[in-house]
Amino acid sequence: MLELATLGLLLQEPLHGYRLKQQLEIFMSGCISANYGSIYPLLKRLEEGGEIATLGEEEGEAGSNRKIYTITDQGRDRWREKMLAHPQESWVNSRSRFLIKFVFFKYLQPAERIKVLEHRLMVSKLRLETPEPEIIPTDTYKKSAWKYAMQVLQGEINWINEQLTKEKANISSDELAVTNLKN
Repeated sequence: MLELATLGLLLQEPLHGYRLKQQLEIFMSGCISANYGSIYPLLKRLEEGGEIATLGEEEGEAGSNRKIYTITDQGRDRWREKMLAHPQESWVNSRSRFLIKFVFFKYLQPAERIKVLEHRLMVSKLRLETPEPEIIPTDTYKKSAWKYAMQVLQGEINWINEQLTKEKANISSDELAVTNLKN
């Protein structure tokens, strides 16, 4: 998820590592946790892999130079691939991944946004409709927490439906037909 968020932020604008961490904290603190010990090795790996490049350097507050990174065409392709992927992962991680994707929706085509929203809607409905009876709590506090979690999930489903309605209203009927054929 950190790679997806990093590439997405660099898609918006070139950044140095310190500013990248600030942006991650501002926009994605509810989804992921990032520290310098994970950001700088990721930036190095992305640069070595050709997904990002050093645009230049600027003087930092402590007098040391900071590398300013920008995304490459290869990085854009990798970002789009990650945006459209649906890896098998825990429910908590999939929710965080979806929220990170949503932050960067403006960089996707309308049909791609619809596809991501429809996938999240399907997964959320399945989660809501198929609780395993043996894990539904009987303890008053656990039951209350469970009920709250299901209400949050229903709220997410409602919100996704709203987003889908907006996206479909903004897409031409020809684009929508092509999207439906692909699904």
